[in-house]
Amino acid sequence: MGHPGQPPDVRLANEIAIQFAHVPTEKAVAEIAKHMHSFWEPRMVRALLAHIDAGGGDLDPLAVAAAEQLRQPA
Repeated sequence: MGHPGQPPDVRLANEIAIQFAHVPTEKAVAEIAKHMHSFWEPRMVRALLAHIDAGGGDLDPLAVAAAEQLRQPA
């Protein structure tokens, strides 16, 4: 599934994205964001967004798009 040493939030985000790979992109992103908002602790979302800000190359694009929807306005 994930790569050794991959942070848990990254691994989980990628696993969730895999479950929605068969769904049209817009709906998949919305559903992944809904799941993260409903079930993830805020610190997990912050950690994932920090990972994205640092490059996030090992994240599924669906997970990145979903996390960006949860980003709080500055």
